[in-house]
Amino acid sequence: MFEQLSDKLNGVFKNLRGHGTLTEDNIKESMREVRRALLEADVNFQVAKDFVKKVQERAVGTEVLKSLNPGEQVIKVVHDVMVETLGSVASELADSKKKPTRILIVGLQGSGKTTFTAKLGFHLRKRRKKTALLAACDVYRPAAMDQLGSLGKQIDIPVHIEKGETDAVGIAKRALEVAETKGHDYLLIDTAGRLHIDEELMDELARIKSELKPHQIVLVLDGMTGQDAISVAESFHEKLGVDGLVLTKMDGDARGGAALSIRSVTGIPILFIGTGETPNMLDVFHPDRLAQRILGMGDVVSLVEKAQEEVSEEEAMQLEERMRKETFSLEDFAGQLKKIRKMGPLTELVKMIPGLSKQLPSDFQIDEKQLTRVEAIIQSMTPLERNRPDVIDSSRRRRIAKGSGTSGSDVKKLIKDFLAMRKMMGQMSRMSPKDMMKMARR
Repeated sequence: MFEQLSDKLNGVFKNLRGHGTLTEDNIKESMREVRRALLEADVNFQVAKDFVKKVQERAVGTEVLKSLNPGEQVIKVVHDVMVETLGSVASELADSKKKPTRILIVGLQGSGKTTFTAKLGFHLRKRRKKTALLAACDVYRPAAMDQLGSLGKQIDIPVHIEKGETDAVGIAKRALEVAETKGHDYLLIDTAGRLHIDEELMDELARIKSELKPHQIVLVLDGMTGQDAISVAESFHEKLGVDGLVLTKMDGDARGGAALSIRSVTGIPILFIGTGETPNMLDVFHPDRLAQRILGMGDVVSLVEKAQEEVSEEEAMQLEERMRKETFSLEDFAGQLKKIRKMGPLTELVKMIPGLSKQLPSDFQIDEKQLTRVEAIIQSMTPLERNRPDVIDSSRRRRIAKGSGTSGSDVKKLIKDFLAMRKMMGQMSRMSPKDMMKMARR
């Protein structure tokens, strides 16, 4: 996500840091490179032009040019302007005092509307402790209701379905009655889409809006469509009055121009970005955090939030105790590895660590298949072997390798690496902060 833009901008910043002093000419040249990087990332031309103009005006000020580190100051200016371009602050999903809060979810066919509806229900339950009823109101696309029903079943969230019914407005009204009766906090209405915007689609959405009076209309856009997403947003906003945007499939877009352009062009805030297929791959859109990631500064706040969702404070304390006493087992390791993988692609998680992302090559990737092999090896062990890997001899290694579809040398290497890691973790957990600072300086 944003790899292409991040690489180009970091190249510009590296050059800026190389200058002991900066002049207006240095900055102008750098801003030409920034503008080129933005346009190559499919950022709207006017947005790129305005962005560079704002940065240049602020960067040629006396406080920047005469500062001790002008290169870093210019980067800070770029960061601040990028946050402004993205919307400055995170926008909230509606939360009505009178239950249920009604969210009307709209968009073109193929944008990821139905998947987002399920993800939002999951997000509300897991992160906000709210209950939701999903309403399947796409009466045109074959198997649309089945898709939402299947997703709801996977994440254990109720779905209101009326198979064979062709009146989307009637389905939505009856779903609202169910949500009110059962006391759900939210009603999420998944509507029909088309391959293009037409009057029939808009008329139906307008009728649902008129009857249900949603607290928020959320437009789902395919982030990979770039500039096309902006024109779609403008059309829906003109017809319906859109309150918030969702950009899906952002994990498949190395450019990210839509995210950087759409708020400036349409004035509509971005609420969420979809970063994968699984239910937990939905992130609240924080302009400051995204700007930090684009500029290679990491995103430790989001990383901590993801970790807290998977590991409770009590569990973290128990793990710390086992690490300190070096009783952390392969059973523990496998459990934590599974939790970490649920947080998202490991390559993306590593890039969220401040300072580290700048040191990684642009093509950096963690082999998820290798992690799958590690899990298979541990699963092929007996409980005794997972807790006491020192008992694993050559015959046990052969059995484990056969059961996991790996080799004896793979099993041997895993055990050797695990024991070394456990010893290091135990030593570090017993060190004082002063000792850890000394080690970090080496």
